[in-house]
Amino acid sequence: MKTSDFYYDLPPELIAQTPLDRRDGSRLLTLNKETGEYRHLHFYDLPGLLRPGDCLVLNDSRVLPARLIGHRLPGGGVCEVLLLVDKGDKTWECLVRPGKKLRTGAKVSFGDGELTAEIVGEVEGGNRLVRFHYEGIFLEVLERLGKMPLPPYIKAELSDPERYQTVYSRELGSAAAPTAGLHFTKELLEQIEAMGVRLAYVTLHVGLGTFRPVKEENITDHEMHAEYCMISQKTADIINETKAKGGRVICVGTTSCRTIESWAAEDGTLKESAGWTKIYIYPGYRFKVLDGLITNFHLPESTLLMLVSALAGREHILAAYEEAVREKYRFFSFGDAMFIS
Repeated sequence: MKTSDFYYDLPPELIAQTPLDRRDGSRLLTLNKETGEYRHLHFYDLPGLLRPGDCLVLNDSRVLPARLIGHRLPGGGVCEVLLLVDKGDKTWECLVRPGKKLRTGAKVSFGDGELTAEIVGEVEGGNRLVRFHYEGIFLEVLERLGKMPLPPYIKAELSDPERYQTVYSRELGSAAAPTAGLHFTKELLEQIEAMGVRLAYVTLHVGLGTFRPVKEENITDHEMHAEYCMISQKTADIINETKAKGGRVICVGTTSCRTIESWAAEDGTLKESAGWTKIYIYPGYRFKVLDGLITNFHLPESTLLMLVSALAGREHILAAYEEAVREKYRFFSFGDAMFIS
């Protein structure tokens, strides 16, 4: 299949720039993956679509305030450093701007010198290895000086950083939010659990590669970025028990989907697992565990659009997206949601 097979026309004004006042007030387009039939609901209607004995799988990764604005030393101009991967020894792989000014040996100061850094190397693709110098605990320094690394298509400032975190986030490490989970409130999760739906948590630290466009003409030539993910034995047990009893495993977000599909055995069972995944799901893929998916609307020609097409069929997905455009749904990270079942 070609990348252009996953193109759809999206008016720019439908790209959501800010979150809604009410998390679960977003719209919800339900899609039957077998028939292609869809309905228009709201996210607070979700409990009516679930059954006792189902299991929701949620990604509990928390977004790092990983965007640092500083000045080049001595007395240089403004620069930006975006943390990507912790390499240990106070060194991170980072995106930097301006790249031409931040070569190996360059030094940077943030927050009036509370945090300083030196570029100590370059890696394939142009990212930099940056060694930081600070007093105390790095994550606490980041909480004071860092900003949320919002996706490039969001131009508005975020007034409340917690709106780019899920209400159940706890494992710091993502460079972007697992956005399908942004629609949940604690009250909605309690309501869902009370009706007999089990909640299972995985961790996948989202990398910025999630926004990287597919540049190859044939989708099979695209190389996926690696992301670190973990499944606890408790979560594996919940999912295995759900499947054994005939319940549905419904993933909240493509990150949860990619985590469980990465570690599932051929018979669909899971056990405690951790490591890097580069799983690439596109039409033709056979899902081992997942039965349904709650997800946002994805960019044209993206690997995430290919993933949902693998679940529901490309024609059904593109028809549903055309309907969402007609009905003026809000798209991408702060936008509305789909439930594919």
